[in-house]
Amino acid sequence: MSTNNAHENPLGLLGSEEIPVISAVGENSIISTTVVDGMGVITSRYADPIWYLDGIPSNKSQALRRIDFRTMPEPMQSVVKEVMHRYMKRGRAGLPRPKGGSVRSLFDRSKRFFEYLHALGMNDLTKVTPIVISNYIANVRSHRTARGTPFTPGSLFQIFVSVEAVYELSQFTSSPMPQHPWPETSASSMSGFTGDGSRHRVGGTTPIIPDDVFCRVFERAHSMVEQGRRILDLRDIRDGKTISVSSNAPNHSKAKVARLRAAGWNHSQVELNRRINELRTACYIVVASTSGCRNHELANLQSGACHRTRSNDGDIYHWMRSKSEKTSAGIIEWMIPDIAVSALRIMERWATPYQAAIAKEISKRRTSNPLDPAITEAIKHRYSLFLGNYFKKDEVRTLSLRTWNSELKRFAKDSGTNWNLTSHQFRRKFANYAAHSKFGDLRYLRDHFAHWSMDMTIGYAMDENWGAHLDLDLYTEIEREYGITKDHTVNTWTQEDNLSGGYGQAFKKWQRDPENLIIFKSHKAMIASISESTSIRSNGHAWCTADNDSCIGNSLEKTRCGNCDHSVIGREFSPIYESLHSNLEELLDLPDIGEVGRARVARDLARCQNVLSQLEYEPQENLQ
Repeated sequence: MSTNNAHENPLGLLGSEEIPVISAVGENSIISTTVVDGMGVITSRYADPIWYLDGIPSNKSQALRRIDFRTMPEPMQSVVKEVMHRYMKRGRAGLPRPKGGSVRSLFDRSKRFFEYLHALGMNDLTKVTPIVISNYIANVRSHRTARGTPFTPGSLFQIFVSVEAVYELSQFTSSPMPQHPWPETSASSMSGFTGDGSRHRVGGTTPIIPDDVFCRVFERAHSMVEQGRRILDLRDIRDGKTISVSSNAPNHSKAKVARLRAAGWNHSQVELNRRINELRTACYIVVASTSGCRNHELANLQSGACHRTRSNDGDIYHWMRSKSEKTSAGIIEWMIPDIAVSALRIMERWATPYQAAIAKEISKRRTSNPLDPAITEAIKHRYSLFLGNYFKKDEVRTLSLRTWNSELKRFAKDSGTNWNLTSHQFRRKFANYAAHSKFGDLRYLRDHFAHWSMDMTIGYAMDENWGAHLDLDLYTEIEREYGITKDHTVNTWTQEDNLSGGYGQAFKKWQRDPENLIIFKSHKAMIASISESTSIRSNGHAWCTADNDSCIGNSLEKTRCGNCDHSVIGREFSPIYESLHSNLEELLDLPDIGEVGRARVARDLARCQNVLSQLEYEPQENLQ
């Protein structure tokens, strides 16, 4: 913190009035402030080498909550400050004022450009020429990462758009770039994000966790959550926090070991600590998997985040409340299942000693310096759930995204997988599962999202502001995954030589007529058109294209789908019909089913045989 004006205002105090936007930059101009117990305190001024940023989510480490100009080439620090100050106070043209995360991102992304100019001995933006920009573009494109690969289109876009930002913002500094870096094109175009490669068309790059990997990781996490109370009981016994332990009992290592032995724990304290930390990761995985929350939304979870509602039919729905900073949505609620509630209850107990440590830190800081800005920072984490120790500072804070990704990779490896598990993959997996739920594959999600969808439909009809308390962005992602899944299904139909079912047979006949295909610009356009105009869901033994699920072929009489006008049966379902055929054959030999029973079995056998014949499926054993 700057001390240039210490004689005027030694504590850096502010009045209660709002700080105006600074029009003329001075060395003592205020960059950031905080409020400590109701009193405004300046945390950084323009002259300071480090500026502290506001609006950074709690899942970011302390190092990412500031920008350090000393990391920039020394001759360019002055102009970088001018650029960043303009960006912080005014933003870019046509865009809202940036949050702290965007400021930090521009600072990091533009560093490559400033370092490149400095290496050329060009420390003045006014001297940047088209040839310099052209060489910079070539330099970026030829760069190879630590893995030996070039930058992805997304990384290229971030690098190039930062140069556009520097150009625009520099026009309000003492060293403006003379012209736009690429006046005839854009960062999106140069990154390959145009036409079919548009970011809006190619979608996200987050990989979907394979089902076998997800099941293995989730089952292990689920098992740990169920054992969570036992682990925390052992922690309390070890630390002498139970009623059975006398307040005068010794608390040295041998006494702890003795208490654990008496409680049936025959492993080391190191192993117990490992189990306790793994329990935190397990709870995180369960909540992330069943809510679809982003990492920072989970980081913002606090004690008492759960509540429940009861519908008019008596159904109970559990909800989880947290703060979302993605779109300034504020407090949001997510519907969660019982297991997520259990995980949150475990974490409330798990976090108790860590929350107590933060309370102790706050008290100590207030005694030492009542206006210490760190007090406000500590208060943000006071009632958080997913806490941990920062060993270098001996402080308890919410775990950062980087730490979580390391913990998740370790958990996945210990679960017997080599998948590169990261936090943001759980949101994509949740959306993907919810999309399949609409196909009829997952009963739990189907029921819950039917409730959500119905409420949203009614709510939008009544009030356009309805739903502000829900994560509607997640619902949009689910719809997107649903569309992707439908497109994939239709594309599979087009690639199969034969389909069974009334709709499947009609579809292949339609596809074989060239006149029906020439009306589409491309195969992709045809897939999109069919997908959008067709209701598709899975009933486990066929694809059903009917508008409702009242058909008994979806439940009681599965063989009916074989010649139903709404069904599509591909080779993926062949083993099911082979198994049905085999089971039905055994029924024919039963003496007590009667003539009517045998007639029905014969009918269903014929239906199965017909499906397998239409698919030209060769069973493992010849059908009789």
